Amino acid sequence: MRRLYLRDCAPGDVVEDVYVIANKQLAATSAGKYYIKAFCSDRTGQLTARVWNATRDMFNAMPEAGFLRLRGRVENYQNNLQLIIEQMWAAKEGTFDVADLVPQTQRDIDQMWSRVVEICSSIQNRHLAALLQAYLDDQQLMQDFRKAPAAMSFHHAFLGGLLEHTLNSMEVADAVCKFYPKLNRDLVIAGIFLHDIAKTWELCYECAFSYSDGGQLIGHLVKSAMWVEQKAKTAEQLLGEPLPQALIDVVQHIILSHHGEAEFGSPRTPATPEAIAVHVIENLDAKLMMALSATRGEAAGVEGNWTEYLKAFSGRLYKPDVAPAEIGQDQTPEPQIDRAESPAQPAANAPASAPAKMAITNPLFENAPNRKR
Repeated sequence: MRRLYLRDCAPGDVVEDVYVIANKQLAATSAGKYYIKAFCSDRTGQLTARVWNATRDMFNAMPEAGFLRLRGRVENYQNNLQLIIEQMWAAKEGTFDVADLVPQTQRDIDQMWSRVVEICSSIQNRHLAALLQAYLDDQQLMQDFRKAPAAMSFHHAFLGGLLEHTLNSMEVADAVCKFYPKLNRDLVIAGIFLHDIAKTWELCYECAFSYSDGGQLIGHLVKSAMWVEQKAKTAEQLLGEPLPQALIDVVQHIILSHHGEAEFGSPRTPATPEAIAVHVIENLDAKLMMALSATRGEAAGVEGNWTEYLKAFSGRLYKPDVAPAEIGQDQTPEPQIDRAESPAQPAANAPASAPAKMAITNPLFENAPNRKR
């Protein structure tokens, strides 16, 4: 039987299937009766769930963040859907498909990863190249980077989302920097690669998406900036010479300022052209992803020309695409590519376990002593 996804639910629907439960809380009504509040989700969306007339045993039987088989009914509460859980059981392994429950990127992970490494390999400054290589050599960190979401719920909130968001932004930067010769492309590319790197540590994403304790206490901006100093020491061993402190400071500044303003969590506002570029480019990708998901994605299937109110845009968005391409139904134009100028295509199946190595062509780097292989 085809499961009923949460995005398709309507008031009055009864669901009985496995869902993801997270952020459970035990509380009491004004009459002193216990109830449980939690988030219930699948790959299409999330609802607030409640269990009335609950007990501590029922609360303890629910996972803190995990899979749960449940039966419940969907209700409308203050113009929002909520799920009233009536029965629940342990979710037995093999009785459900994780792909139905946890959202994942629709793009090829290996191809995206290969392209990220390819763009990183184009860094010409030997100090920045060595710094990025220190990250690429960290197998566990890069495996997490390939899997992590980019956010809890806003943009790229799915497995592989951090990789997809980073690659999109790097591709935009690679195109944009050509128009601004005085803009340091190496710094922009490095800044985008590193700007959200600590999302791998800030977020928990084995099952339900949530914040780690450290993520809530410190956050990915500060942690990402802290990691730069750690990786700089590794890069110095690789190079056999110290990295300029000014370079470390500027990279950290790019990371700390990429949210743009204090009200959005930035300890600093962008103070270099490269920091401004990183902020604008990564924000462009995040905002367009949210806008397209709301107007042209699965969420746009809801009837009507306008989305609901979206906090990120301080209003509602108009959904119709009023200028579709007018091409013959069975005809799709082929892009004209200058093969002589087109970049080499990345390997489609780059192994996840092998540490990526960049081809650093700067002759000063090639002659540096104590270079590790």
